[in-house]
Amino acid sequence: MAEKLKIISLGGLNEIGKNLTVYEFGGDILVVDCGLGFPDDEMYGVDIVIPDFTYLVKNKNKVRAIVLTHGHEDHIGGMPYILKELNVPVYATPLTAGLVQLKLAEHGLLETSTINTLNPGESFKVGCFKVEFVHINHSIPGAVALAIKTPVGMIVHTGDYKIDTTPISGSMIDLARLGELGNRGVLALLQDSTNVERPGYSMSERKVGERFDELFRGCTSRILVTTFASNVHRIQQIINCAAKYGRRVAVTGRSMENIIKVATELGCMEIPKGVFMELNQIKGMPAEKIVIITTGSQGETMSALYRMAFSDHRQVEIKPGDKVIISASAIPGNEKGVSRVIDELFRRGAEVFYDKYSDLHVSGHAYQEELKMMMALTKPKFFIPLHGEYRHLMTHSKLALQMGIEPKNIVISDIGQVIELTGRSIKRNGSVPSGKVFVDGTGVGDVGAVVLRDRKHLAQDGMLVIIVNISSEDGSLVSGPDIITRGFIYVKESEDMMRELKDITIKALGGCAGSNITDFATMKSAVKSELSNYLYKKTKRNPMILPVITEI
Repeated sequence: MAEKLKIISLGGLNEIGKNLTVYEFGGDILVVDCGLGFPDDEMYGVDIVIPDFTYLVKNKNKVRAIVLTHGHEDHIGGMPYILKELNVPVYATPLTAGLVQLKLAEHGLLETSTINTLNPGESFKVGCFKVEFVHINHSIPGAVALAIKTPVGMIVHTGDYKIDTTPISGSMIDLARLGELGNRGVLALLQDSTNVERPGYSMSERKVGERFDELFRGCTSRILVTTFASNVHRIQQIINCAAKYGRRVAVTGRSMENIIKVATELGCMEIPKGVFMELNQIKGMPAEKIVIITTGSQGETMSALYRMAFSDHRQVEIKPGDKVIISASAIPGNEKGVSRVIDELFRRGAEVFYDKYSDLHVSGHAYQEELKMMMALTKPKFFIPLHGEYRHLMTHSKLALQMGIEPKNIVISDIGQVIELTGRSIKRNGSVPSGKVFVDGTGVGDVGAVVLRDRKHLAQDGMLVIIVNISSEDGSLVSGPDIITRGFIYVKESEDMMRELKDITIKALGGCAGSNITDFATMKSAVKSELSNYLYKKTKRNPMILPVITEI
């Protein structure tokens, strides 16, 4: 029986972020991207979310390489965590490689990692796979689609892309090469679904530059601009505008500083001589000569813009008349944070430009007509939508039907699901371990569902700690109960309730003593049960109750 190509997504399906796709044939595995996701409101205290790559660790002897499509966090953010487990070579374009090296250096992994850099148009061979980098347009330089030659046929994995006929740097997407691949025969297309709900074509990045020019022209105020740190083309346009109108540029925010440094060193960004200055040089300079580029477009509480708005930044404070340009759209879930910052900026007298309909942001992801063009050029036999929530994947599959792909040849997958592909057939066949791994501080995976449930409980209802000391001889009460409460009630204003809680605790322990019960677990359970019943009747709340019983 002929071997089949297995395609397994360990992230990036039914969600936005933490993209990771596995291609497996026989004894060889190729990993495409390893990104992170951001926690939602239910994930209390969690810093980031990464894919569960248990399957790859179990099959580490088969993993030949990790190949990266571009340098955004949702595609490279998980790299330090996977390279701690898998010592395999990484392939990327120069800017993507530079950003990954920054991450690995922070985690002390740079010396032990092998990063290979290639340019679009170049290819490499690992195991049974031959991978070619195909130039595409996205909101970061060095983004590539992958043409993966496998024993069963050619796979085109688009990564994130758009078709920009007037890109800020470099050439437009290599449609000719994609068409050539289509003419030679593409077995399967795996395509970005992020913007599949948007009809028409995405706008060129140059539209944002034109809008910047309008806002800079004739302005006598200090200008502050925030955008995604990884949007190198956007930052370049801000710098170009500043130079055109005789302004100098200062940068604040660690991620922004790091990316500008790497992009400049690699020639992905050109900074005119004398335009950059240190942030501490802005004091005493005329407002009409200053541009500050900052992080914080998503309202992050630790970002530079947030700290400026709330007077917590060491060097910059928002002043009346400042012109603040938010050149980004809010990622779903971040709307409240962004609104809070905008309100505070207005409160401080700033003029804020933030409306997503005012050409201050364009997407780096293809709209419907661009997605259809990719399908028309590559002419795939099979189609698998990637990178999106279920509605995106479903809408994308309908688009594929319009393009003439047969219904039986379209597969909407799920995280962990195995798709088996031959030259003539495609089917789902089983699943592998998958899911979310939570990173909290330096802990990776030690925060699970139970811990999150407890955190949610604590956040909603608070906690009570009941401390009692009992005699080791006869189980009688020696001292206590002492009650400590956090996030439930203010003790000084609830003295009557505290007395009742102590009485109920003594009664519950007395019931255990009368039954000759000295098992601590039973005693704790009795105390929790009695207090819980009382508190719910009295307050309609269920705080976490932690009895501490000590034998003396």
